[in-house]
Amino acid sequence: MMLFNQKRMFSWSTVTIIVLIVTLVSVVHLFFYPFVPSFDYFRQYQNSCIPINSTKSTHNNIISNQTKFAVDLHNGVVYRGAPWKNEVGQWLAGCDSVTSAVKVIEQIGGKSCRNDCSGQGICNRELGQCRCFHGFTGEECAERQELSCNYPRSKEKPFGHWVVSICPAYCDTTRAMCFCGDGTKYPNRPLAETCGFTINPPSKPGGAPVTDFTKADLDVFTTNGSKRGWCNVDPEEAYASKVLFKEECDCKYDGLWGRFCEVSVLSTCINQCSGHGLCRGGFCQCDSGWFGTDCSVPSVLSSIREWPLWLRPAQVTVPENVNSKGNLVNLDAIVEKKRPLLYVYDLPPDFNSLLLEGRHFKLECINRIYDQRNATVWTDQLYGAQMAIYESMLASPHRTLNGEEADFFFVPVLDSCIITRADDAPHLSMQEHIHGGLRSSLTLEFYKKAYDHIITKYPYWSRSAGKDHIWFFSWDEGACYAPKEIWNSIMLVHWGNTNSKHNHSTTAYWGDNWDPISSDRRGNHTCFDPDKDLVLPAWKRPDESSLSAKHWSRPREERKTFFYFNGNLGPAYENGRPEDTYSMGIRQKVAEEFGSTLNKEGKLGKQHAEDVIVTPLRAGNYHDELASSVFCGVMPGDGWSGRMEDSILQGCIPVVIQDGIYLPYENFLNYESFAVRIREDEIPYLLNILRSFNETEIKFKLENVKKIWQRFLYRDSVVLEAERQKAIRGSVEDWGLKFLQLEEDDVFATFIQVLHYKLHNDTWRQKLLQKKEFGLPKECLIRTE
Repeated sequence: MMLFNQKRMFSWSTVTIIVLIVTLVSVVHLFFYPFVPSFDYFRQYQNSCIPINSTKSTHNNIISNQTKFAVDLHNGVVYRGAPWKNEVGQWLAGCDSVTSAVKVIEQIGGKSCRNDCSGQGICNRELGQCRCFHGFTGEECAERQELSCNYPRSKEKPFGHWVVSICPAYCDTTRAMCFCGDGTKYPNRPLAETCGFTINPPSKPGGAPVTDFTKADLDVFTTNGSKRGWCNVDPEEAYASKVLFKEECDCKYDGLWGRFCEVSVLSTCINQCSGHGLCRGGFCQCDSGWFGTDCSVPSVLSSIREWPLWLRPAQVTVPENVNSKGNLVNLDAIVEKKRPLLYVYDLPPDFNSLLLEGRHFKLECINRIYDQRNATVWTDQLYGAQMAIYESMLASPHRTLNGEEADFFFVPVLDSCIITRADDAPHLSMQEHIHGGLRSSLTLEFYKKAYDHIITKYPYWSRSAGKDHIWFFSWDEGACYAPKEIWNSIMLVHWGNTNSKHNHSTTAYWGDNWDPISSDRRGNHTCFDPDKDLVLPAWKRPDESSLSAKHWSRPREERKTFFYFNGNLGPAYENGRPEDTYSMGIRQKVAEEFGSTLNKEGKLGKQHAEDVIVTPLRAGNYHDELASSVFCGVMPGDGWSGRMEDSILQGCIPVVIQDGIYLPYENFLNYESFAVRIREDEIPYLLNILRSFNETEIKFKLENVKKIWQRFLYRDSVVLEAERQKAIRGSVEDWGLKFLQLEEDDVFATFIQVLHYKLHNDTWRQKLLQKKEFGLPKECLIRTE
C-alpha cells in the first residue's frame, strides 16, 4: 500500500511539472509566432509499424511497438536525421532500426571449368562457366577474336570511315587498340585516334585544326628530332625540349601515365579486384580460389581467413569428400545477415569488365584513375555513380550468394560505359541498319541481351516477373529506352521523368533520342515510375576543400546571394547551346527574366536584381558561390544535370524547376522540408515566391539541407577506395581521412533503407514474406488488402 501511494505521489508531482512547462512553452510559442516552428515539429507518435499497403490504413489500425518518431513542419517523419514522406518515415522509424540478423546459408562454389579457361579467362565456380578476357571467347576461352580497329577500306577511305579506334599502324586485335608497332623505338606507345593522322590548318581564322582521317601522318614515325614525331621520341629529350613531338598525341589508354606513356600505373577495375587479383586494363584476373567481377567471391579453394567481411563470421560444414571423383564440391557456410539481402549477378564480362578493359579513353564511365604514384585521382564524370553503387553492393554486408534467400537482384549492366563508348570500335559501334546511329538503341540492345542471359541461366526472374530485380540506367534520358521485357523491375536512374508533361525524348543530342525506337522493342512505358523506381544522386568528385570549408553548414547570415544559378543558358548568350530544345527551354526562360549577365543583345533579364545571379560565366569558385547563396536553381540540361547535388552539398536550398520530373529520393524523402518546387509556368513569379518565405521557414530548410547533405555523397565508395589505398600504399591521403570522419547516412545507406521499406510495402511480396525469416517484430510484417 505504501508503495502504491509513493507511485501516486510521484505521478502527480510529475504531471504538475509537465503542465507548468507546457503552459510556459505555449505562452512563449504564442508570443513569438511565426518566428519559431510549429508544435507539429515536436509532435511525437508512439506507433509506427503500420500496414502500409492498404489505401484504407488509418491510425486506428496502426500496430504499436512503442517506437517514437518526430513529425516536422511539413508532415515529414524524421528518421536518422532525414525528413521522409510520412508513411515511409513511420515504417523506417518503427521497423528499420529494429531489424535483427537472420541466418543465411551461403554456398561456396566448387564447380570447375573446362581446361581452366585456357589461362585466358576466370572460372565462375558457381556456374562452372568461363569469363573470357578481351579478345578471347568460347567455352574454354581458347578461341581468339579478331577485333579490328578499322572499318573495311575503300578507295575514298583507305582506313575505313571514322571510328575512335581508327588506326594507320599496328592494331592490337584483342582490344581494337592502336599502337606504334614493330619497327619503332617504342612499339607499345599508343597511337590513338587523331595522333596517327595528318592534321590540317583551320579552314577559317580562329577555327579548329581539321584531322584528315584518310591520310596517315608519317612524321609520327620519324627519327628526325626537328619534325613532330611520336613513336620514336625519347621522353628525356622531349621533356628537355631537344626534339619536337606531336601535341595531339597523348596517353588515352588506361594503365599508362606520363606525357609519353612511359610510366605503367594501375588500371581501374571494379573494387580493384578486392586484393585477390590483378587489374588488367579493367578486367580482374583473379587469383586461384577467387572469382567474380571484382574477385570478391571465394571458392572452395580459398582460405576462410581471407574471406570478405560480408561472409564472416561463418560456420562452415565440410563434407567428408571435398574432392569427389576428381571434382570439387560446393560448401555451405552459415552467415548471420540483416535484410534486405542483395544478390548481384555475375554476368558475362561483355556487360561490365570488357567495357572497362577495352575503353579507348581512360576517363570514360569511371569515377577514378591512378597517377604516376598509383595514388587515386578522382574524376568529374557524373556517370561515375554507376561504378560507385556497384562497388558498394559487391562489398556490402547485405550481399548474399544465395539467390533463394535474396530479396533483390542487381543486374550489373554498365550502360555508362556502353553509351560513352558507342563509337569506340567496329565491334561495338552502332550499325546503321540496326540502330540508325542511336546510342539509345545500342544500349537498349545490351540490356535486352542481359535479360536474355539471366532468364536462361538463372531461375530467379520468374518468381516475381522481374519485380525484385534492379537495373541502373545512368545516362541523360534515364530508363526511357529500357526494353519492354524488364519494365516491371526497379529502375535506378538520374532522370525521373514521369512523362506527365514532357512526354517525349527531351535531349538536345540526337544520338540519345529514344523517340524513333520502335514500340516492339521499347514498349510504351514511361521513363520513370515513382511507385517502383528510384532516382539516385549523380557522382560528384570527392572535394577535400569543400569538406574542410564545411560549405553545407554555412549559416544564413553568411549567404548574401538570394538566388544563384551558373550554367549554360542557351543560344541568347555567347557560347550558349544553340538548340532551343536544350534544357527544354527552362534555363532560357529563367535567364530571360532574371539574367545577371548581358546577353548577345546587350540586355539583362527583365527582372534582374542585385542579390540574384543567373549567369553563363564560369565561376572562379563555384562551390563557394553556391555556399554563399540561400536558394540555388535546379534545372535540366540534356536530360538530368548535377545541379541538385551541387546545391545540397554546399548547403543551399534547391529550387527545382522541371515539371513532372523527380529528383533524387523525391518519391521517398519529404522535399517540402528542404527544397522548393516552382512550376515552369511560374518562372516569371520565381522571386516573388521565394521572397514570400519568412526567415523561420528559410532557416528550417537550411537546417534540413545541413542534415541530409551526406545522403547525396557516395561516401561508402570513397571509403572503400581509402581502405584499398591503405592496403596497397600503406597510407591514406587527406581526402580519405576526411571521408573516414563522416558518419551520417550516405547514398548507399539511403538506398538500402529505401529497399528495406519497399520490401515490406509491395503487395506482391506478401506470399514470399510468409516463407522467410525476416528478423523483424511480427507487427512490422502485418499486411492489409
